[in-house]
Amino acid sequence: MTDREHYAPGPASGAQVRKDGEQWTLILVRELRHSPETVWQALTDPAQLREWAPFEADGSLATKGTTVKLTTMGAPTPQVAEATVTRADAPRLLEYDWGGNDMRWQLEPSGAGTRLTLWHNIDRRYISMGAAGWHIGFDVLERLLAGRPIGRMVGADAMKFGGWQRLNAEYAKQFGVETPGWAAGSGS
Repeated sequence: MTDREHYAPGPASGAQVRKDGEQWTLILVRELRHSPETVWQALTDPAQLREWAPFEADGSLATKGTTVKLTTMGAPTPQVAEATVTRADAPRLLEYDWGGNDMRWQLEPSGAGTRLTLWHNIDRRYISMGAAGWHIGFDVLERLLAGRPIGRMVGADAMKFGGWQRLNAEYAKQFGVETPGWAAGSGS
């Protein structure tokens, strides 16, 4: 039994967008109550990624130079992309690309926990959707690490979740971008 039916994400927060030329980067910061070592394992271990991330990895992301296949989850047609780990400084910094988009994870000790920062290069059209998805993913991650798993919520499953719709709209407003009509369920 999970607490999923009682889960409601908090307000959109901890995210910003940077634009460099034509490249857009979504930056999300989350304070987690777990050590950098524990969070590192959740970011690199395929078994733990399977519990919260929007993709599955066919190998560990913990070693520089490793190439793994990342398969999107929750998409109508799973997309498989090879990712090469370009930086793996445990438990501080992890970098790889996912489907041509750079991912950078920074872990900093913060009190008894970790300040986790994600930089994700993403198409501007999907930046609010990405923020909403990662927001929920980080909530799922926090509960998983606390021993209270609620199950992965990604892709189309996350988009059907009322909290995702609200977050998508809140992030779109914060970032000054339009929310795609189909994402908000308007059918357009």
